[in-house]
Amino acid sequence: MSLNYYRQHAQAFFDGTVGVDMAALYAPFTARLKPGARVLDAGCGSGRDSKAFVAMGYQVEAFDASAELVKLASAHAGIDVQQMTFNDVNAVQIYDGIWCCASLLHVTLGELPGVMQRLAVALKPGGVWYVSFKYGDSEREKDGRQFTDMNEAGLQALIAALPGISVASLWTTLDVRPERDERWLNAVLLNM
Repeated sequence: MSLNYYRQHAQAFFDGTVGVDMAALYAPFTARLKPGARVLDAGCGSGRDSKAFVAMGYQVEAFDASAELVKLASAHAGIDVQQMTFNDVNAVQIYDGIWCCASLLHVTLGELPGVMQRLAVALKPGGVWYVSFKYGDSEREKDGRQFTDMNEAGLQALIAALPGISVASLWTTLDVRPERDERWLNAVLLNM
């Protein structure tokens, strides 16, 4: 469902998200990364965050499920973005950081534990992982996209099932896009 949306609206999505200033969200993530760290931008969308992390000196790998967004993100970020889904992640302890900004929210609640496990396995011991979800506690469809909303209790339950993963910080923010008034749940996770 969501993939069809991004096939049809890739350019509009890119245009609406590529210029958003995310510096306040980068800070708690990058504060825990060493210079030159290997970062995975999982579900990278426009490539906005990948480009920012490359500019900060990190070794960035990125993927998105949408072929159209992969092309746009590759050109924007200046890296070879891969076309794949969360279920295609099979890396084992190779990333110092994993960035999942507004991407896991398109995974169904039933699939989320398995996807989170795959990502946890890809994170090195001592690694840092950022996730964000629209705030709530339901699964819903809006304008052709699937959303799994998350609150603190729901995210804590997901994390509890991941050996070695703990919550370093958990906070809510308002959407930074001027035309939006949505609340977001943000978390920085650590692989102990």
